[in-house]
Amino acid sequence: MELSIKPYIENKKKIHLVGIGGVSMNSLGELLLSMGVPVSGSDRAYSAVTERLERLGAQIYYTHEAQNVEGAALVVRTAAVHDNNPEIMQAHALGIPVMERAQAWGGLMTDYQNVICLSGTHGKTTSTSMMTLITMQAALDPTVMVGSNLPAIGGTLRIGGKECFVAESCEYCNSFLSFSPTIAVVLNVEADHLDFFKDIDDIVHSFHEFCLRTPKNGLVITNADDIHAMRAVEGIERKLLTFGVSEHAKVRPENVSVQNGYYHFDVMVEGQFYTHVELSVPGYHNMLNALACCAAAWFLQVAGAQVAAGLKQFKGSSRRFERTGIMKSGALVVDDYAHHPSEMRATLQTARQMEFDRIFCVFQPHTYTRTKALFSEFVEALELCDQAVLAPIYAAREQNTIGVYASDLAKQISNAVSFESFEEICAYLERETHAGDLVITMGAGDIYKVGQLLTGE
Repeated sequence: MELSIKPYIENKKKIHLVGIGGVSMNSLGELLLSMGVPVSGSDRAYSAVTERLERLGAQIYYTHEAQNVEGAALVVRTAAVHDNNPEIMQAHALGIPVMERAQAWGGLMTDYQNVICLSGTHGKTTSTSMMTLITMQAALDPTVMVGSNLPAIGGTLRIGGKECFVAESCEYCNSFLSFSPTIAVVLNVEADHLDFFKDIDDIVHSFHEFCLRTPKNGLVITNADDIHAMRAVEGIERKLLTFGVSEHAKVRPENVSVQNGYYHFDVMVEGQFYTHVELSVPGYHNMLNALACCAAAWFLQVAGAQVAAGLKQFKGSSRRFERTGIMKSGALVVDDYAHHPSEMRATLQTARQMEFDRIFCVFQPHTYTRTKALFSEFVEALELCDQAVLAPIYAAREQNTIGVYASDLAKQISNAVSFESFEEICAYLERETHAGDLVITMGAGDIYKVGQLLTGE
């Protein structure tokens, strides 16, 4: 029988979270505490997040020790925590059940009437945030789990009622295959996380399995303009709503206008006018994200005016074309989490629609495997800026056994430089930029620190 978190919650048994400081884990800890469940956890470093959890009643250890799990009835871990972790080894030795974070979330979701799970290679955080504001505007009192700080909910978690759960759903390590959607959204499907997936067919199969997690009376929403997203929904025997700009999309935009990068458009559902949307975040990709959310809202019978109001309120989430500040030179600095070539293209094309003299893209590649696997696509994406400035590859969980370097990318890009330190990058940009320029710090690592150094923010 599959392990479920629910009996532990119902009986208020102590649950221990290994890696409690992580984005999704700290949200899980807070939600469990709100239900009156005793929570302990461990993390490598003290942070604002762990301090908040301690204030709410969690017991947190700042080293991974075997004795930390004693007294716990259940242990929850992230995919990053391996079997040789002393707490996991001790849990097994004491016969304490261990489950993955995604399994825990999947079990919690079954208590909610409508569970909207937003997935895709790109745009998950943004569309989850958009959906959150729509459901809040519609007074659905959503419970929300999102992967980046959303100012409207004051963090990454909102604890609401039982009518609606909005969840960012990641394919890495197949974690979303533990979720329980009633509405599954597939924004796009591309080659990524090739340290885990074999190839694009393996990824398409994972998204197909995710869509099959919806009940027979549920809904699957997918991108009509994306060949692999359409492959993922073949033969699923569920109600299907497609979105996009192509003629055969069921949810599509009409009367589109663009003002300094910001999209205004009418949303048509199956040929009928639903609402008029004016986005407060720039970019064509955000029009597609909004259309996916409109499809879900229409299915939930949310009034068009509430959808429009919710989308207009969304001003962005952290590290998504987020303003950092102004340099001494007068250049504007923004920060963006894009770390896959498609995301980078979308961000740089958005910047191109805005009125800047020159675009400097300060890019930190994320992981050696991704850099190697998508090398030519990275080169192509970085050709869209006026000047590419490359930082060393951010290793994350990897060692450079492949022998690939950021300087290899720079050699293939027509206007690029690479540096070994953030200090050198800052000195270069302070020399080269002027008022009217845009500097984008880009990547999933710690490249945002360059923006902070440049602006003193």
